[in-house]
Amino acid sequence: MKWVKSLFTAAVATVALGVSNVAQAAELNLFAWSEYVPQSVLDGFQKETGIKVNYEAYSSNEDMLAKLLSGAAKYDLVQPSEYVIEALIKAGKLQALDHAKIPNLKNLVPTYTQFAFDVGNKYSVPWMSGHVGIVYNKKKITDPITGFKDVFNGKYNKRLVILDDGREIVSWALATQGKDINVITPEALAGVRQMIAGWLKQVKIYDSDSPKDKLTNGDVDIGVVWSGEGAILLAQDADTWAWVLPVEGTHRFVDSLAIPVGAPNVEAAHKFIDYMLRPEVSVLISEEFPYTNPNAEARKLLPEAAQKNIASFPPDDAKLELYKDIGDAAKLIDELYTNVKSE
Repeated sequence: MKWVKSLFTAAVATVALGVSNVAQAAELNLFAWSEYVPQSVLDGFQKETGIKVNYEAYSSNEDMLAKLLSGAAKYDLVQPSEYVIEALIKAGKLQALDHAKIPNLKNLVPTYTQFAFDVGNKYSVPWMSGHVGIVYNKKKITDPITGFKDVFNGKYNKRLVILDDGREIVSWALATQGKDINVITPEALAGVRQMIAGWLKQVKIYDSDSPKDKLTNGDVDIGVVWSGEGAILLAQDADTWAWVLPVEGTHRFVDSLAIPVGAPNVEAAHKFIDYMLRPEVSVLISEEFPYTNPNAEARKLLPEAAQKNIASFPPDDAKLELYKDIGDAAKLIDELYTNVKSE
């Protein structure tokens, strides 16, 4: 029973030091997108609070959602995109946040507190926003690239890297046909199936994690990628790379931190959310992963070149649209994408 004595001794010592919360979490279990959380942020949080962050990564919302709902592991923070936040709220799977414990919420750009999927940030706090766009090597591609129709016109067969994401690809096809990207019906999918099949035959590489590497390595010349990937390429070599907002319109995403129901370390989760909202911390995230920073105070700390990077900060009139929760229709997309991709 030595361990009982040790626990008792530790508790007494904690009280003697005047620490009121004896049960304060020593760990925080974060389930988040791959290549999205700087190690410097994790290290800084641990150094300040003594709370170790266990960072487990995923590469798609669907993978995250399946594991979260399976109950296979207990997470304190997850990092879903807007339509998954909406679905999790409907399913009662997220805890309401205690705003009194997140004073740095005041740093958010006001528009990031009024999104329809979680008005007032009752359940979620934006981490980063972004969109899907087209990046290409200007030294190898000389024809104008304005949108998806130019990427998939047949001229660049096996020179393409695209996101390995069925809903994204379906939305590109729907947008190209002038249809609502959030209306997913059997009829709508049937209408884009042939188009998608033709597109996928031209793809050389599918990569949702780090498609920029395939471009810089010379494996491909055009990518349909996340905006943060494009921003890095532009910052590295604007003479080589061009970024295009598809004329047809494209998906704007908002990735947020949220606390699942049943999270074992709720206090630690609130501490981490508030910590990442500090301007000096938030800017570290932008420096490593240059998506659209929702923190108004952090934006002021960015270099002028970063603030003017079109992939990081698109113009206000850009044709960008949030995804909505489509429920069971997601299965229809999965089925179409799996079948067409294997043909």
